[in-house]
This record gives sequence, structure tokens and C-alpha cells, in this order.
Amino acid sequence: MATATLTIDLSALCDNWRALNSMTACETAAVVKADGYGLGATRVARALQHAGVTRFFVAAAEEGASLREALGPGPEINVFSGHMAGDTDMISDMTLTPMLNSAEQMLRHFEALPSAPFGVQLDTGMNRLGMEPAEWASLRDIALELGPTLIMSHLACADDPGHPMNPQQLALFRELTDGLGVPRSLSATGGILLGEDYHFDLCRPGVGLYGGLPFVDATPVTRLDIPVIQTRSVLPGESVGYSNTWIAERPSRIATIAAGYADGIIRAMGEKAWLHSGDTPCKVVGRISMDMIGVDVTDLPEEPASLQLLGRHQSVDTLADAAGTIGYEILTSMGARYGRRYTS
Repeated sequence: MATATLTIDLSALCDNWRALNSMTACETAAVVKADGYGLGATRVARALQHAGVTRFFVAAAEEGASLREALGPGPEINVFSGHMAGDTDMISDMTLTPMLNSAEQMLRHFEALPSAPFGVQLDTGMNRLGMEPAEWASLRDIALELGPTLIMSHLACADDPGHPMNPQQLALFRELTDGLGVPRSLSATGGILLGEDYHFDLCRPGVGLYGGLPFVDATPVTRLDIPVIQTRSVLPGESVGYSNTWIAERPSRIATIAAGYADGIIRAMGEKAWLHSGDTPCKVVGRISMDMIGVDVTDLPEEPASLQLLGRHQSVDTLADAAGTIGYEILTSMGARYGRRYTS
């Protein structure tokens, strides 16, 4: 095998959903945008559907259309970006539920699909998507008359439980929605962990399903094993990789593995990253290049056939720390060249 193997544990994924679901007394949906956070939306969503998920969230209507073809007519599929120009046929044909973000989107939806389901997204301080309070006040009665399936907003700082933005957004969301008689949703993974005040009628976890922070008790979902192409001896004073950034200080054995930044292994993690052979950590040496990475395997008893980048010893968030980024980017950057293996 000349390319890495990404193993995706669908049982672990569903266990994470069940664990998050058990923390609430409301409905728990699932966010499967960005091709199921890079792990394959079709396989991920089918597994979650079998586990009991009846409502999914995606970023765009195109993602919703693909998901509908995979899941059939049963589950509700909500579209965060709302009803964009050119989306009308997809929304209608695939029975998607857009989360309307503006007066423009509301007008488009009501004129083109007056009897089709819709939700409303409100901006409570993140300043990313949704109607601001004044806009919502002017459109609320019209929207309520047509019966939204959900009113939602999104927390900006839920990964920091002590951040003052959390209670501030909660208070504004209540102010904008209390007494309207419409199901409400404020929380993704981080909001679930903040407690029941943030749960309302529906929670919509994303990254926690896939083993990422802030859900520290998540079961790991991904394992990435990368084959070794060649192993060579390097003498003290010799360098490895571009620009001579690593120079051997002892006689070393260096394995060249078959992956690089073209496979989503972020170049910036460089020599802060480690791989594992069984329980033994092996350090990345030199720069990560497009298709290859050098790894110091001097301390292994024998030459390895492959090395593990993700698994029980190293999570997506550990890698993210090495790259100066977040686990979301590690997950969604998983390379198209990887052989994918699903277990359940």
C-alpha cells in the first residue's frame, strides 16, 4: 500500500453522540457539514441515523442534497447558509429546511416556496450569520405566521466555560425568543457542556461527535497509519529534508513516510509533531514536504512497515497544538489520497 490508511470508527462516533445526547433532556441532532468533518458525510450520517439521529445540519444546500440522496426521505436536513440565490430547486426537490439569515433570504423563500419548511437563525453577538435583533423585530410576526420549525443562534465562546460572552448571548437569545412557542436551539458541542440552561429544545453537536475538543471525554474516532517508503542511515552532521533544518547529532535511522501537506498534514507542525510505532513515540525530523515526511526511528528495535499519526496515543487536538491550529482543521483537511476504512 503506497498511501496512508485512515480508519474511521463509526461505533465510537455513535457512542460520542449517545454520550452527548445523555447530557440533555432535549432532542440531539448531528452536524455533518464539510463532508462529515472530513470523514465522509454519507457513511457518518447513515451510522448516526441508525443510532437514532433524526435531524442533521449541513453548511450548504449542495451538501443537503447529497445527504438526502444518501439518507432517503426520513430525516430533517437543515441548511445553515439558508436560502441562497439558486438554491430554490434543490431546497424544494430535496425537502431541505433552510435556516433563514436575513430579510432578503426570507423574501426569497416566502415568494418561491411559501409552503416549504424553514427555520430562522438569529445573531446574538457572533456577527457571522443570522438576523440582528432590530431586523428580527421587524420580521418576527411575518415569520411566526408562516410557522418556522426552529429558531437558532450560535455561541461564539462555548469552548471557554467561564467566558462572559456565554451568559450574554444566552440572555439575548432568551430576550429574542421567549414566549414565541417555536422550538429553539443555541448549543453545539460546547454549549451542551455548559449545562441545561443552554440546551433549549434541540442541541446540534458537531466536533464532539468526531472526537474533538471541547468534549474531553470523547472516544477517539480516527486512526491514521502511514506506510514507510524507505529507511536510511544518517551520520552525525548530515541533514534531512529541505533547507537542512534538522541535522543529526548521533548515528540515526530515518524513515521516509508516504504522506505530507498534500494529504492535509499541516506543514507548520514540522518538528513539533510525533508519530508512533506501537507505544514508542518517533519524532518528525526536517520539514514536512508535499508527499513525504522524515521520522526518526533510531530507537525502534526493528524497521517499521508503517507509523501512526492519529490514534490512541495522539488525538486530532494534539496534532492541532503542534500546528498552531484547532482540531477542526486537522479533521477537515484529511487527504483525498488516504485509503478509508470504516469499522463498526
